[in-house]
Amino acid sequence: MTDIDFSGVYPAITTPFHEDGSIDFETLRENVSRLETAGVDGIVPVGSTGESATLSHDEHIEVVEAVADEAEEIPVIAGSGSNNTAEALSLSQRSVEAGADALLLISPYYNKPEQRGFVEHYEAIADAVDAPQIVYNVPSRTGQNIEADTAIELASHENIAGFKAASGDLGQITEITERTRDEDFAVLSGDDALTLPMISVGATGTISVSANIEPERTCAMVGAALAGDYERAQALHHELGPLFRALFWETNPIPVKEAMRIRGYSEAHMRSPLTRLSDEYVEPLAEILEELDSDMVREEPQEVEH
Repeated sequence: MTDIDFSGVYPAITTPFHEDGSIDFETLRENVSRLETAGVDGIVPVGSTGESATLSHDEHIEVVEAVADEAEEIPVIAGSGSNNTAEALSLSQRSVEAGADALLLISPYYNKPEQRGFVEHYEAIADAVDAPQIVYNVPSRTGQNIEADTAIELASHENIAGFKAASGDLGQITEITERTRDEDFAVLSGDDALTLPMISVGATGTISVSANIEPERTCAMVGAALAGDYERAQALHHELGPLFRALFWETNPIPVKEAMRIRGYSEAHMRSPLTRLSDEYVEPLAEILEELDSDMVREEPQEVEH
């Protein structure tokens, strides 16, 4: 699957663990199947939400293989970034060999490269790996922002297909969408609370945390926005707003794993140094999920008796 337009909803999926910390591949596959059935446009394993930082490289590839094997009709975009260019290149090559259709590469973290370092890093991988690649900018995790000029320079590479924007800077995001309108280049939201505003200025969709919990409603919101039905999109955005905020009460993926436990999708086991959601947040999160369930029931069409 090479022709990917990167439009719509791509859940950044969690990596479920057993209590002993081993990967729960059965639940992983069940979640992929559930999300595909719900209508998402692709799956993004082993990113930040997938706790890739605590997976060995072999585990990383095993997760990609399992997801690629389970996803039947939708693309798999594997996280394969690192702050070591050679390591990111190796993970990218191995991920494609394992069945990934495209790659998501977080910007090098901790060592804080200059902008020219970002260009050299991404171009080295794009030159060597013939697969669509998405540059991922999340300064709150990496400590360094990929500036608009850098993103636009990278957009000219034939294998760099998109930009996941999680900077929170709508001005910068607007500039990137504006200046890449003539490129085959997608800008995707990396922040659920900003997906709707980003689509309004040219983004094509979202790599979403909330879609793990509310895939149908997230797809409906994004679909309405892309179709220009902003009244419907705004209504769904506000329905989902409490969930958007709750999923970042503590570090992602702590809250989303707890939400998945509450919904019965998986256990909430984390790998150290991440911890379970604080007790003070569990009941409020359950109340938000219950309200969303109630909204769904109210929205279902009633059968008409004849």
